[in-house]
Amino acid sequence: MGLAVLLLAALALPCVSWAETAGNSTALGQDRTAQDIQSDWVRGRGDTPDIEEPVLEPETEPEPEPKPEPEPEPEPEPEPEPEPEPEPEPEPEPEPEPEPTAAESDYESNYNYLLSRLAAMDQAIHKLNVGHYTLDVKVSQLQDRLLRMEGKVADVEDSIHDVSNFCKDNRKEIGRLEGCVKGRKVGQKCFLVYRVYDTYVGASQKCQERGGRMAMPRDRREQEALAEYVKLALPGSNWPVWLGINDLRSEGLYLFDDGTRVTYFQWRKHFLSSQPDGGKRENCVAMSSDDGDWWDNYCDRRMYYLCEFEA
Repeated sequence: MGLAVLLLAALALPCVSWAETAGNSTALGQDRTAQDIQSDWVRGRGDTPDIEEPVLEPETEPEPEPKPEPEPEPEPEPEPEPEPEPEPEPEPEPEPEPEPTAAESDYESNYNYLLSRLAAMDQAIHKLNVGHYTLDVKVSQLQDRLLRMEGKVADVEDSIHDVSNFCKDNRKEIGRLEGCVKGRKVGQKCFLVYRVYDTYVGASQKCQERGGRMAMPRDRREQEALAEYVKLALPGSNWPVWLGINDLRSEGLYLFDDGTRVTYFQWRKHFLSSQPDGGKRENCVAMSSDDGDWWDNYCDRRMYYLCEFEA
């Protein structure tokens, strides 16, 4: 009985020590092995009791440490509020101007009048400039139109000149045909009397316009043929007709109308009045229709004329 109490006491003491040790540190209790417990028993009893080995709990893996959360970005510091501008000081009220005197009022009135007149003059000058520019434009347009009209007039004049030349050529051809049809053909010439009164110069121009010239009998054969033709063309009286002969260049030097010298003459010979007898006053020659003789006459006298044409 006493041995059993002693054994229980021996067993209880190590258990109390172990429990206290286990309560203070779990790690120390877990590290103790069965050999340590058995040695305690040996010291108490001398034999090894059957002791259940403590079941060691499996070590749990340490929980992973949580990842540190990212630090929040610092909030931007608020901008400092602008300082309020100082209120401007109120401007002092201007002092009232003194009322102008009568002289100053007159001066200001004259000044304003001059300004108004200058403004009116500027406006008038502007209108004049605009009008001048408008006139320049119109003058330029008129000049262009005038140039175009001058060009058209030149074209018309050229056309008229061409028509005139054509008409002259036709008149000459008509005159030549008329002279040969209505007049008298002598050799290679045709002669025609025109019963129209004209001066020596006028008759010469008319013959040229018709494509011929005033008759110029150069020998006896032509003279006799013309005398016979004129007497038949102008019967019943003595009708003088102009010939193309004159001594206008020099007294006594008789030339044909083409400038060649006259070598054959048929002057009237009469004991009362032989020809030529006019001196420097009568310088143009005419043929008498009754006998064919030549007479010198005033060149301004108007009479019939005789033209010749090439056959």
